[in-house]
Amino acid sequence: MKFLLDCIKHIYHDQTRISLHEPIMDQGEIDYVVKAIKSSYVSSTGEYIDKFEEEVSRYTGVKKAVATVNGTSALQASLVLSGVKAGDIVITQALTFVATCNVIKHLGAQPLFVDVSPVGLGLSVDALEEYLLEYAYLDGENCKHKITKQCIRAVVPMHTFGHPVDLDCLSLLCHKWNITIVEDAAESLGSFYKGQHTGTFGRFSALSFNGNKIITTGGGGMILCKHDEDGIHAKHITTTAKKPHAYEFIHDEAGFNFRMPNLNAALGCAQFKKLNHYLKSKREISEIYQQALINTEYQFVKEPDYAKSNYWLNAIICESKQSRNEVIESCLKADILVRPVWQPMHYLPMFKSALRGNLSLTEYLGSRLINLPSSPRIEVNCD
Repeated sequence: MKFLLDCIKHIYHDQTRISLHEPIMDQGEIDYVVKAIKSSYVSSTGEYIDKFEEEVSRYTGVKKAVATVNGTSALQASLVLSGVKAGDIVITQALTFVATCNVIKHLGAQPLFVDVSPVGLGLSVDALEEYLLEYAYLDGENCKHKITKQCIRAVVPMHTFGHPVDLDCLSLLCHKWNITIVEDAAESLGSFYKGQHTGTFGRFSALSFNGNKIITTGGGGMILCKHDEDGIHAKHITTTAKKPHAYEFIHDEAGFNFRMPNLNAALGCAQFKKLNHYLKSKREISEIYQQALINTEYQFVKEPDYAKSNYWLNAIICESKQSRNEVIESCLKADILVRPVWQPMHYLPMFKSALRGNLSLTEYLGSRLINLPSSPRIEVNCD
């Protein structure tokens, strides 16, 4: 275990306290935020919102990107825009952050859990197909559950730690069963599946810019929209569905107050300039971990062969829960912040009774997986 601590200290040699993932900021971020303050546009309108949306749209390759207050709201709006309604079933993975499932629950829909793939640890297409063959049927244009008779409306794959799921196979399967794909791409800005950015395979998808993400707006998210008209609608419903008028308050549908403030977008614009530098640094860090862990008891989680990952969080799989706990405790004593993976969703009280398939790999990983420090090591001024 000492070699693992030595490896982490070697990567972050100039730090006394090593965080799991922290943002790097300099004068560039300060200058942008000050400009936003001086403009007096600090809330839900301002030039930096438009600029940030345009930059993310151009980088990912979608027609429109719509900034929101956080990744959770981006995912909630994406599901609503995709037609998910109360009483529907939405399939997702049990190995995910709780926000993915909370959104489904708060829409009045029901999460259904399938296992993850050993390749990349995202939603397993094989597990999904196995479940659908046993428990689903097509009723006209609707995919329905054989037992509950509920409509299976959408599938939400989450690109775990930035590693893309097998999107080609998932797309083919969901087309066969007439199920909508809504990607939870919260962790995968800068990750590509066969050269195409994650979050661009479904009609709507969600990114996150939380403080621990590869770039941050403090708190923030983004809806990625495949079509121009969808982007217009997404912006409309996330700004309380208010129709333009010189002075009247006219709202034509039940919208959300989900818009990102201009202050946060200014921070995002400054951070976005550094994205390519961060990606380069994070790949270098992942390569150091991979080399150091060859022929050890720890299995490093690598990007799938079909993808190029942002390596948002590096991860290892330990031989046992006891081994995992020993690593965590040793790291914390050395002021190195690591973390176990999230509790599998079906272990949590609010999702304990949710429908689910075989979750054996999820349960195995839930007791053995650790995230290692993954902050970019470089500080750059990209003005």
